[in-house]
Amino acid sequence: MERTGSIDKKTSLFMLTWPIFIELVLQILVNNVDQIMISRVSENAVAAIGNVNQIMNVLVITFSVVTMAATILVSQYLGSKRYNKISEIYSVAVFSNLAFSIVISIFLFLFSDSIFALIKLPMELLADAKLYMNIIGGGIFLQGNFMTYAAIFRSNGLMKQGMYISAMVNLINILGNFILIYGMFGLPKLGIAGVAISSVVSRLIGVIVIIYMFKKKIKGNVSMKYMFPFPKATFRRLMVIGLPAGGESISYNASQMVILTFVNMMGTNIVKVRSYVTILAWFTYMFASAVSQANQIRVGYLMGAGEEEEASKMVLGTLKPAVISSIIIAALLFLFSDSLLGIFTSNKEVLQLGKLVLFIDIFLEIGRAFNMVLVRGMQAAGDIKFPIFIGILSMWIIATFLAYIFGIGLGWGIAGVWIAMMLDECIRAVIFYIRWKKGTWRNKALI
Repeated sequence: MERTGSIDKKTSLFMLTWPIFIELVLQILVNNVDQIMISRVSENAVAAIGNVNQIMNVLVITFSVVTMAATILVSQYLGSKRYNKISEIYSVAVFSNLAFSIVISIFLFLFSDSIFALIKLPMELLADAKLYMNIIGGGIFLQGNFMTYAAIFRSNGLMKQGMYISAMVNLINILGNFILIYGMFGLPKLGIAGVAISSVVSRLIGVIVIIYMFKKKIKGNVSMKYMFPFPKATFRRLMVIGLPAGGESISYNASQMVILTFVNMMGTNIVKVRSYVTILAWFTYMFASAVSQANQIRVGYLMGAGEEEEASKMVLGTLKPAVISSIIIAALLFLFSDSLLGIFTSNKEVLQLGKLVLFIDIFLEIGRAFNMVLVRGMQAAGDIKFPIFIGILSMWIIATFLAYIFGIGLGWGIAGVWIAMMLDECIRAVIFYIRWKKGTWRNKALI
């Protein structure tokens, strides 16, 4: 089998980053465009979608456990020029996420009422949230499939394919929203149901296209023949890598669910503030996330080739563009917050609180940029367990516990919640930076 992509220490970080960045922005827009477009019909629907998206983010992390492990493992195999078992890894990743998605869909169908009660969703949001989650949850297997194939493309150094397909998915989603929300071409006005249906249909088309491109572009196969007899060793290896590597994200999103419960206790206006600020905050750290993902693949190749010193320099060199971009974008969002938040609402209380939270978010994003680059670097190097250990401690003891103390106990509201999350990100950033500089991650390559 020949290598499909070509990544080494001479590969430009920018050339790997910009397609991932655009792809991530476009993927996020599928959900955020839903909220922006439905805001013209109902502000409550925006808050309902925001709650459902937070729930879905926790569950979708299940897919990232497999995709992250496959990315790391394939990158190191390709970096060491060992091409055996690549097709088996692809197949196990795809079919494992398909199985997980079926379990998640059943879970959402059976326990949606319990989930909404657990996070204390305001009653006026319940009907919209249930309708949206039932439709989106039924199509969650599409998201799992797309994430898996996109990870395979990235591991092979092919970044642009995911970007092109995400652009197509967004255009289809926007067109579908216009048609189904407003009842164009004689169709009924479906409102929030139309938004959900449009998202599912656009993702279905995206999955069909990315599977077709995989068959054309990637040297390797996804086939059931690799699943019989079941490759226990490969699945176990993906889980050994993926569960701790994905554990940091799982812990973060689970803690966010608890924090969301605190926010829901503060009233519908505060829920709206969180939903709107979260939409804007996505754009702050998308570039840092893209940089960290691109660098993770480069580090994986270098670790596979035994070039640890070069990997160390790459991670430290990646911090600067990630942090600077986050500061600039977060500052711009704060400066233009009235206009940006005005896209969603004219409520003065929401606008004032949103502006305050976006100011605090500037400092939060500095810590988050450090964490994304350093954690992904450690994962690619095989230093899997330390980030999840520190992440669990910090996210729950600092972010979650202090969010309750500051937000509810001291009465600081949504600002107190954001201060707690900012402290969590910044404290972890210091710990991870010290660990990387000390070189504790060395000699931990996975193959």
